[in-house]
Amino acid sequence: MNPVSIRLLNQQLIAPQFSGPAEVVSYMGAMQAQEYRMMRWAVEMRTRKPSAKAFKRAFDSGKIIRLHLMRGTWQLVSAEDYWPLIELCSSKAIAVTKGWMNSNKISIPDEELMHVREILVQTAADHGSVAKEDFIDALAAKDLRMDEHRLSYHIRMAELSGTLCSGDLMEMKATYALAAEKVGPETSMDRDEALMRFTRKYFQSRQPATLEDFVWWSGLNVSDCRKGIALLGNTIHLEKWKGREFYLTNDCRTRGFRKGKFLLIPPYDEYLIAYKSRDIVLPTEHTHHAHNNSGIFKPIIAYDGIICGNWAPFKGSCEVSFFQDGHNIEEVKDAWRIYHDFRIT
Repeated sequence: MNPVSIRLLNQQLIAPQFSGPAEVVSYMGAMQAQEYRMMRWAVEMRTRKPSAKAFKRAFDSGKIIRLHLMRGTWQLVSAEDYWPLIELCSSKAIAVTKGWMNSNKISIPDEELMHVREILVQTAADHGSVAKEDFIDALAAKDLRMDEHRLSYHIRMAELSGTLCSGDLMEMKATYALAAEKVGPETSMDRDEALMRFTRKYFQSRQPATLEDFVWWSGLNVSDCRKGIALLGNTIHLEKWKGREFYLTNDCRTRGFRKGKFLLIPPYDEYLIAYKSRDIVLPTEHTHHAHNNSGIFKPIIAYDGIICGNWAPFKGSCEVSFFQDGHNIEEVKDAWRIYHDFRIT
């Protein structure tokens, strides 16, 4: 087993199978979306013809939704997965959020929570797609004033209740809309069916991966993760590699890997963040080049799947630095042109 090439193929980073961004997000199940500008490249680099405009169309039409979900962090999910994932993941995410509130000495009584939510809902209903500043103005009109930190918790709890989700895509600023209007009416799914679907999407797109990887990424209890794998039955199997046990689906992609390819990977990308242990593609001595201990991830360069450098996404020209020997800027120019073309198409 070559875990690096298998991950590149199944993460759609090599020989991508999909034409549209909504297909990618649906296939991946959920994608980290911490960096508002770079989440677009994280999705589009997994399509056959990356296009920023294609991402905006899918996002604005509600085919792709951004919200706080797993581990209490920003995620992209498809419209078809939105309601099942809210039901499956929200209770754990709410518990995580309340823990953060307690650590920040913030307490929001239920009466305040519901009163503020009514105002948030009415504001979104009146305007369709609103920014945080619109919520602040609407609250001020009702003689309610709070700092942005407290308001963020109100918005997050509204997201986790299935009330608010992402609005239209702006260049730099997140917006919010009513989930019932952006996604559509609430739909229900048997919990075991939702868990099985969630588990299948994780392993089909991140394989080979361990149970510990899945627990970390999903934010679910270990028992739920084990159950999800069990529900997949004989469609998934274990393989050992260097003393570790990895799960692979029986339809795992293994063909199509091409050597000599550079990838410009955005911060918080699933190529790293989807795994608890990242040493397969990121040598331990270079971990600090990719992320710090506070969970801040950086833009990285991969060569044949191995992380070897950093790049600057928001510069007008290709700027890179390598911490692995044997590479130079000229080798990355083709990858930069693909990224540049994505930004203008």
